[in-house]
Amino acid sequence: MVSVGSRALSLRKNRVTSVTELTLDVVDSHCILGEKKRKMGRKPFKKDGGRGGNCNYENSSGGMGDDNVKDKKFQKDKDSSTSLSSFIRKQVDPETSKYFLDIATVLEGTEIDLEERGVICGNALGEARGKEVELANDYIISHTMQILLEGCSLDHLCGFLRSCSKSFANIALDRSGSHVAETALKSLAMHLEDTENYSLVEDTLSTICKEIVANPVDIMCSCHGSHVLRSLLCLCKGAPLDSEFHHTKSSTTLADRLNLRSYRREDIGHTQESFPDLLNSLVSGIISSPGKDLRTIRANQYSSMVLQTCLKLIAGYEEQLLHLVPILLGCKAGNAVKGNWIQAADVQNILRSVEEMAFSRLMEVILEVAPDPLYIELFTKVFRNSLFEMSSHQCGNFVVQALISQMRSQDQMSIVWEELGGKFKDLLEMGMHGVVASLIAASQRLNTHESKCSQALSSAVCLENESPRCIVPRILYLDNYFNSADKLNWNWPNGSKIHVMGSLILQSIFSFPSEFIHAFLSSITSLEENQVLNTSKDPSGARVIEAFLNSNSSTKHKRKLVVKLRGHFGELSFHQSGSFTVEKCFNVSSLSMREAIVSELSSVQTELSKTKHGPYLLRKLDVEGFARYPEQWKSKQSSKESVYKEYIADFGSKNTDLSRSGNFIVGHGQKARPENLKEMRKEIDTRLTSSSGTPFLAHQGPVAKMKKSGHKRPFEKADGTNKKSKKAW
Repeated sequence: MVSVGSRALSLRKNRVTSVTELTLDVVDSHCILGEKKRKMGRKPFKKDGGRGGNCNYENSSGGMGDDNVKDKKFQKDKDSSTSLSSFIRKQVDPETSKYFLDIATVLEGTEIDLEERGVICGNALGEARGKEVELANDYIISHTMQILLEGCSLDHLCGFLRSCSKSFANIALDRSGSHVAETALKSLAMHLEDTENYSLVEDTLSTICKEIVANPVDIMCSCHGSHVLRSLLCLCKGAPLDSEFHHTKSSTTLADRLNLRSYRREDIGHTQESFPDLLNSLVSGIISSPGKDLRTIRANQYSSMVLQTCLKLIAGYEEQLLHLVPILLGCKAGNAVKGNWIQAADVQNILRSVEEMAFSRLMEVILEVAPDPLYIELFTKVFRNSLFEMSSHQCGNFVVQALISQMRSQDQMSIVWEELGGKFKDLLEMGMHGVVASLIAASQRLNTHESKCSQALSSAVCLENESPRCIVPRILYLDNYFNSADKLNWNWPNGSKIHVMGSLILQSIFSFPSEFIHAFLSSITSLEENQVLNTSKDPSGARVIEAFLNSNSSTKHKRKLVVKLRGHFGELSFHQSGSFTVEKCFNVSSLSMREAIVSELSSVQTELSKTKHGPYLLRKLDVEGFARYPEQWKSKQSSKESVYKEYIADFGSKNTDLSRSGNFIVGHGQKARPENLKEMRKEIDTRLTSSSGTPFLAHQGPVAKMKKSGHKRPFEKADGTNKKSKKAW
């Protein structure tokens, strides 16, 4: 039986422990922990990347390009000497080391009920009093400390954090200690589920925040400390510690910029109790305290990530942003009182800083959260007349993308168009596809310059004397085309993957009104059968086909493309991305074509039902019903078409094109309500597929009050993006 508690250490005083015995004990205990220590979320040692290794780079941008670039200046800044970096870690004495390794054996080796486990964890943490830093920073014992912090009561957890609050930074800066610090914060977040714990948690966090604000630079500029500090900020906000505020993904930011997500950052609420006063004081202390070190923290990749998190968490708080953002920009504090935040002398400093990777990422977030007055000042004073030069820079182009995606008015779009409208070809040749994609998406969002964007894009890939049928293929394979030595004789590259940004650009183009994109409609319907099939099999290409089938072009154009897939729907349905395309093709097809599609799926029904996505597709198209009762299936499909046409006749405008009823497309001059139309179609399908003989809408109230079914594809997210093969671009 292992002694645990205050007497445990004294019981071992008479025991003679040699260096060899101690080493063997440590090795044995390390082996006992084995695989279970990985549950603590710690990564193994690596030489390149990951918080567990000596990482020189961590992705925090959200830009649209390749982020795997090392910046030597970052490493230089990180290694700069500071007061905390001179901290010398003490060795854990042998008696204490053996005690905690024995505790780990007890907790890992046998089944213990929760109450007894909590007592053991609490007693062990009591023995750690005054030695928290040494224990947390020990590579092996730190794993045990994480187990103790997860299993102890709130009182013991807060006692541990208050006891080591003055040394919390030294723990957070260590490779092993940072994991202990984060485990403690995650445990605090778990206890917040009980509102009675709010006051105790707030007092504990307040103690830690005061110590960090006293000297935030060291912890901000550390790979490990930066991660812990961002977790602390999220905890004060009430946001999950693994939320997008903490780990900004490129796909998430890109989805926002290209109108693929329907909410802004300030619309995201917190999921647990928050501490607004603590958050405000911590953010203000982090941003305002550095003083002369401001240039250092802006140019350091890890501190830049902390500043980005600060800004995201206070998005929507205009007064606080108007005070703190000018400080980050290096502007004089007195200017904020006049409402004139940026002076002429500040402009060149900002433009030079934007060429640094860390600051360019910070500037992206600044533009995303900046209140209207500050955004307008940045737009007019700093970036106007420098847009193309910035777009040509490997870091500056991401800032231009952020600036464009946050434009507030059509007038701003006109200003940007003057500088970039005639530069589409140059930008694509340089590989700055994101700038073009952002500009097209902004055109769609602001409902301006759609025709000009369409013409500029087609001119960038197609000469005046060339057939427009080459436009879509060249955009699908952007880099392949622009890297070709003989562009005039360029042909479809069989076997190559479709360019992701080219796919996104075409998706935005097909969201334009059809009268602006005649050349693109002509090009995509001119694709050969094998080209349409290859495009539909590719995850990025399938998105383009779906965007075209969802566009407001005529049903005639859409069916012209669908016919080219005839004979391949069974093959295509086995691809997870292709199954979406099959469903879209079915929705826009005539009754005879629908019958052909379902007939092809029926021949592979058994094999398709074994795939992850197959059962949904088979059920959606009622393939089994077609196989058993083909005439009844045809009757139901005819009934659906009749109801669709009746609905449009009753609720559509005079300009509604009845030939497009299969897609529920409203006429020009009428604002579409896609949510209502989509739910209406679902309701029609559900009613007509049900076994009851009740006529559709026989006992229903007004259409607008119809209850939403809420049915979604089992392998699709709520925003319409696939979890695996269809990422949220």
